[in-house]
Amino acid sequence: MTTMTQTSARFREFKMPDVGEGLTEAEILKWFVQPGDTVTDGQVVCEVETAKAAVELPIPFDGVVHELRFSEGTTVDVGQVIITVDVAPGSGEEAPVPAPVQEPVEAPAPAADEPKGRTPVLVGYGVAESSTKRRPRKGAAAPEAAAVAAAVQAELNGHGAPAPAAPVAPAAPEAPVGRPLAKPPVRKLAKDLGIDLATVVPTGKDGIITREDVHAAAVAAVAPETVEPVAAAVEVVDATASARETRIPVKGVRKAIAQAMVGSAFTAPHVTEFVTVDVTRTMKLVAELKEDKEMAGVRVNPLLIIAKALLVAIKRNPEVNAAWDEANQEIVQKHYVNLGIAAATPRGLIVPNIKDAHEKTLPQLAAALGELVTTARDGKTSPAAMAGGTVTITNVGVFGVDTGTPILNPGESAILAVGAIKLQPWVHKGKVKPRQVTTLALSFDHRLVDGELGSKVLADVAAILEQPKRLITWA
Repeated sequence: MTTMTQTSARFREFKMPDVGEGLTEAEILKWFVQPGDTVTDGQVVCEVETAKAAVELPIPFDGVVHELRFSEGTTVDVGQVIITVDVAPGSGEEAPVPAPVQEPVEAPAPAADEPKGRTPVLVGYGVAESSTKRRPRKGAAAPEAAAVAAAVQAELNGHGAPAPAAPVAPAAPEAPVGRPLAKPPVRKLAKDLGIDLATVVPTGKDGIITREDVHAAAVAAVAPETVEPVAAAVEVVDATASARETRIPVKGVRKAIAQAMVGSAFTAPHVTEFVTVDVTRTMKLVAELKEDKEMAGVRVNPLLIIAKALLVAIKRNPEVNAAWDEANQEIVQKHYVNLGIAAATPRGLIVPNIKDAHEKTLPQLAAALGELVTTARDGKTSPAAMAGGTVTITNVGVFGVDTGTPILNPGESAILAVGAIKLQPWVHKGKVKPRQVTTLALSFDHRLVDGELGSKVLADVAAILEQPKRLITWA
């Protein structure tokens, strides 16, 4: 499968590309062109949202837009044609019949002279050619079966048989024989959750097991006695039938967040520890750094010092920076730190990370943090920026929250939650004084990190925030 096909010498089709990391679908957020508009090679024609980020798609040829196959807000599978372009306008050749909007379009076979393999649309991305053939529909013989049944019933009626009963609905498709049908990402999810696909009831088209089927099986395995009663008690009400409810389709980033968090919660045994610390000296350091000429042009805030404190704590306790390899039953220790920063955006929570954060000076770290937050809020974070994280910081304090019990980002060993910094009474040098105080919470994967190691990391972060001069002596 390629990202564009040539239906004739005049009209060419542009397919939804795989915009990175094996994603299978994307939602069309906005069209920048309309039928009749002239487009040039490399011009951005639409913005799509994958499970990881919003991405702009450039078209790889010149011409005039003939048809937009899908409307804004539609989720499209990778490989489906999304736009056709007249590359030879004015030739008089008859235009192909437009396909209905939002209907799946079967990909035509590639032309004999078309190169096989991958035709990238975005730098570094493309769609792999597929050799998969469409399976015949299992319900194709239903009309013949119904006709035979009707003939038999008529024969019985002619010999004094009872009156015909109500029409019998076609039998449900037979359960798939052999290897269960599922896409590779779904198989990986099932493996991570410890679910045998042979035990999962498929609900997808043609008996394909979906992610939702695997999650349902995981929930049933944990608490099977509570699933059915809860589900039965929920009344399904259509949004158009009642003004008391609003139903919002789960897709894009929000769908990815839900799946990742369920997978993390069911895979990694979480442990969370807490510590409350006096950060008065850290707040004074922040104020001083804002006036420092070396920090001119970068944003200085408490998160910067907290990030540096966590990096120093990881340096002192490197075993915490690891990942669990389920397939090989190995602990993979990382000798680098890709520091994730949880960012709330209009499209949901995303966690881009600062690559090789352990090597950055304080001004470099401040600049990277500022760039990361700005890009995330603008919705321009790339999939690559969210891949490969090792540990994460989530700042719930910006919402006035004291602390929380954060869930690990999948594949990471630890996540530090930072609570609100508040002026509170605190015993300082034997006297109760008003001090700047916050609560830290560290969640970690207990397969990788035992209680002692997790406690050391959290204690080191707290000690640095209480006495920031330790950044110099410990770094």
